[in-house]
Amino acid sequence: MNDRARTIGYWVSTGLLAFAFAAGGVGDLSGAPQVLEGMTHLGYPAYFATILGVWKVLGAVALLAPRFPRLKEWAYAGIFFDLTGAAYSHAVSGDPAGKVITPLVLVAVAAASWALRPESRKLASEPKREAEARIGKPALAT
Repeated sequence: MNDRARTIGYWVSTGLLAFAFAAGGVGDLSGAPQVLEGMTHLGYPAYFATILGVWKVLGAVALLAPRFPRLKEWAYAGIFFDLTGAAYSHAVSGDPAGKVITPLVLVAVAAASWALRPESRKLASEPKREAEARIGKPALAT
């Protein structure tokens, strides 16, 4: 894949993901009756919508903000946990397949965003030799 296509793919998938999480977070924070009914239907207390809403908005901001690659890794992990948890919650609650599949499609979008991210948004990997030199020899090695 050439650099231009990779960059476009990254920003399209990241933009969609950030929009979905920002909008979902604002919806959760709104306290709308349908949000609270949805939480109750899934077996969660109403206050859980506020917690999820804050995390979703912060995750969307972390994805779009420049720098902070470690924070982005945590945001991607949180998004994965949120979406797979949502799919499972809908499945065990007996919801229709669409409500189970939708978060899984967003997991695929998140995976694309993560895989296509540019070097500037990745954690710098340390060469193995330098890491081993700092650690030293194991205690039993002579």
